[in-house]
Amino acid sequence: MTGSRELQQAYAACQALAESHYENFPVASRLMPARLRRHVAAIYAFARTADDFADEPGRAPDERLRLLDEWQGKLHQAPVDATFLALHDTMEQFQLPVGLFEDLLSAFKQDVVKTRYASWEAVLDYCRRSANPVGRLVLRLSGYRDAELDRASDAVCTALQLTNFWQDLAIDWPRGRLYVPEEVWRTAGADPATLDRGRMTPEWTVAMRACGQRTRRLFDDGRSVCDGVSGRLRYELRATWLGGSRILDRLEQVDYDVFTSRPALGTSDAIVIVSKTLLWPATPRSPIRS
Repeated sequence: MTGSRELQQAYAACQALAESHYENFPVASRLMPARLRRHVAAIYAFARTADDFADEPGRAPDERLRLLDEWQGKLHQAPVDATFLALHDTMEQFQLPVGLFEDLLSAFKQDVVKTRYASWEAVLDYCRRSANPVGRLVLRLSGYRDAELDRASDAVCTALQLTNFWQDLAIDWPRGRLYVPEEVWRTAGADPATLDRGRMTPEWTVAMRACGQRTRRLFDDGRSVCDGVSGRLRYELRATWLGGSRILDRLEQVDYDVFTSRPALGTSDAIVIVSKTLLWPATPRSPIRS
């Protein structure tokens, strides 16, 4: 079936979906080996569609959960639509564990029903299911099955997810979502109600600095995954790490005041990232901290 016209068309549809969405970080990037791009696109199409189910504002929560349950059921059924034709083929070729896809879906379902987080433990558990599976899947596609690489990849993926949370604070809050742990903003003396004014208070600045510091440690802890792989994947991971770190730099520069200005990467950043990707100095692996 691998070479069938139907399967080729299924992969092409996944690739088109991946290329039609803007993301902060690379999706099926040109830095990935050509033989892997369609498989990355199949995984992306699965996750992108599920994420759309979870976030679609015109549907009631029960309906969103029903769609996600149906999507999960298709993981265990004979494929009939393009996304699952491609995904099942990718899973079979690379022996990808279905549990990683189920983790992603559990995070999407959580987004439907949960909008606040009491502790770092709760936020990091969400990241474990919403972000970390992606990194592990990319490693598996590239032939890596190593516990230390997995741990480093998890740290980077969590750092990327957290950076996106802090970057999107002003977008998420009007939608009723807040990913800053309650234990952090309470310690800082911040009040979520003040976010309704669309500006950062000194207390929220303190809280966001604490979030940024923890995120920075995760980037540092996961850096070794960029040195632990070879070939074009090494450059892909370097560019991803550098892009996420640079967004965090920008957040620090504006003191996390995303209500005034939401940091984003532009052409000049891309030039710097490419340069640093090529001139990347290797560093020794360090233990993973949370």
